[in-house]
Amino acid sequence: MDTDMTVSGGFNLLIDLANVPAELQQGITTIANNSLPHNISLYHDDDLQDVEFHWLLRFEKDLSLREGECSVMVDPLIDTGMDQKRLAIVVKYNRKIEGRILGASRQIHGLDSEKIRSMLNYTETCCYENLAYVYDATMGLGPVGVMIDCSRGGVLKQSSVFTLMRHCALMGINMIQLYTEDTYEMEGETFFGYLRGGYTRQELISMDDYAFALGIELVPCIQTLGHLGQILQWPKYHVYRDTNEVLLGNWDETYNLIEKMITTISSPLRSKRIHIGLDEAGGVGEGRYRQIFGYEEPTRVFLNHLRRVQDICKKLGLQPMIWSDMLFTLANKNNSLAGYYDGGTPQLADTLPPDIDLVYWDYYHTASQSYASKIEQHRELGCANPWVATGAWTWNRFWCALPFTFATIQASCQAAKRRDHGVKNMMITIWGDEGHECDMFSSLPAIYYFADHGYTSEDEIDLDRLKYCFEGVCGGRFEDWVYASKIDQVMDSDTPLTLKTHFAPNTSKYLLWEDPFLAHISPQYGHLDLETHYAEVSQRLAKALEYKEDYPQNERLRMAYLVANVLSLKCHLHSRMTVAYQLGHRQELYELTEGRLVDLQVAVDQLWKYHRSLWHKSNKPFGWEVVEMRYGGLRTRLMTMRDRILEYIEASESWQKQQQQQQLQAVVDPGSASVGSQNSLNGFLHRRDSLPDGEDPRPSIPEFEAVREPMYEYAGCNLLMDYARVSTPTRPG
Repeated sequence: MDTDMTVSGGFNLLIDLANVPAELQQGITTIANNSLPHNISLYHDDDLQDVEFHWLLRFEKDLSLREGECSVMVDPLIDTGMDQKRLAIVVKYNRKIEGRILGASRQIHGLDSEKIRSMLNYTETCCYENLAYVYDATMGLGPVGVMIDCSRGGVLKQSSVFTLMRHCALMGINMIQLYTEDTYEMEGETFFGYLRGGYTRQELISMDDYAFALGIELVPCIQTLGHLGQILQWPKYHVYRDTNEVLLGNWDETYNLIEKMITTISSPLRSKRIHIGLDEAGGVGEGRYRQIFGYEEPTRVFLNHLRRVQDICKKLGLQPMIWSDMLFTLANKNNSLAGYYDGGTPQLADTLPPDIDLVYWDYYHTASQSYASKIEQHRELGCANPWVATGAWTWNRFWCALPFTFATIQASCQAAKRRDHGVKNMMITIWGDEGHECDMFSSLPAIYYFADHGYTSEDEIDLDRLKYCFEGVCGGRFEDWVYASKIDQVMDSDTPLTLKTHFAPNTSKYLLWEDPFLAHISPQYGHLDLETHYAEVSQRLAKALEYKEDYPQNERLRMAYLVANVLSLKCHLHSRMTVAYQLGHRQELYELTEGRLVDLQVAVDQLWKYHRSLWHKSNKPFGWEVVEMRYGGLRTRLMTMRDRILEYIEASESWQKQQQQQQLQAVVDPGSASVGSQNSLNGFLHRRDSLPDGEDPRPSIPEFEAVREPMYEYAGCNLLMDYARVSTPTRPG
């Protein structure tokens, strides 16, 4: 096709705003003004003769469609032969938003006109039972939702939330939950979310209004039992503690605080749903609770607490949902994932409070049977309509682990869509554990993949269409974003389809934060050529960054590119230096230090500064100090490493000159020879057995002499580790 009439390799879209239904006008205007390909124009006049456009869009509400359904039809406006560039597209809807047209508009290079027309003639509805068949007027349209973490240090700016909402709405997402443990301001509670950047009431109102205009329900998502260590650390809240992370149950003041929390977070929002958390509350009833009230079976403590919080929700006219894991782990007396996923159904059907929505969360299985079995267990608990929450693997890493995420999403969605035990409600979670280091927007391909599963009854989605739609809606090249996951995927292996629990390794994180001088993780990956791997990844991502005109959001790949660039220099640097040191090759050690080590310092500084810039564009400033101290530690250790090596080289040369002088003197006066003059070689391998321990006066670097052992003998580099584990082998204090 002729590309002279296109914008950034696609079609221009024109919307006659005067004829857009009133309920859509604000949302349509928002989408048009923020379209990443910049190919949407708004028009306010019926006369189209002098307007340059390709596709004219019109919108009609059609109540004959089922709730959540839309129908798209296309006819040529002008007969232009095979190309058929100018089209009139009519969108009939009974939901507020649809984004596939934006994907079709980007297909000028990849599809013929018949394929384009087929993408623009369809009727679509969500296949989850709640969206397709059940509509509760008091609750609104049933959810295909996204939950995003705003509590692990990074609190998304309001503008970032708006951007996320636009993307999600065009994907077909109609519910968003902002996970806020203590990151919302509460009147009279200064130390609730102290210096954490919590959302103000006005911010919550503005975000709810923005979501409503896009057909999205904004649902509060908080914690009312565990995961509250951020507030319980402060003296003012010590009286509310059961343990360092868990609130004290069975105490009236606790429920006064919880009611204030629920009122504060829910009152600015339209939604009558609320997620009250209650997950991972290990130790409930075992701390101060036991000291005050005596021993009580933890399951009973948990259920009594749940009833009291549910009563608060009823009083406020809210429908609560909870994460379901504690019901299983308490009954199985096992707080691990195995206690949640591998155990049987707890005998709680007669004691679980009614009208509580259970959310079964599972991010770890790649076989649909695992999800199907657990869904049935939730029904056996008495929850007829459990939610299923899958996850985009953004936590504890720098970039979403997309291939593994796709595998877990597909397995969970296949189970959720089965007629014999399907579910009505699904959501995908975007967590930020371990400091919110990840660019949360790297999860956009995963969110779109999840959303597309909600609009087909098939086990597989149309991946080609998804790629085009991702480009049109999100402004990035799908393949490049998925490729960026290779910063953690260093071995080419398919995701196993088994019933076991699986994890996505965070290789780039533990390689970056591993102490460069001690390199205590190095035995896990020493057998792999990671230098070549990361050099190839950085080169490929550097190329992807050049496609800014056609793919403006490929700029977000810069984070993964800079991480790969750092690791191409850092991986195996310690082992190379160790070999040079132990063989006494001082010149090689010097060249590695003043060459590659210095280059590494520069690359780390580039990564740190870009990461800082990205954080402050996306998030509120609070929480960045956690990540920046990690960079500070790495930068300082690299400085120390360089200084120590250079000092050693200088001292070794001085020592060698001294020994040479003594040897010359010994020729003249044999009685003047000193200890060590018989072996002037400076290599550790040459001298390690020459003198008893502690008596060798020659310069040394003990860090290059210590023997390393693998911590996880059979795991290789397939590891998921946190900062504390990889930054040092020493436990402070």
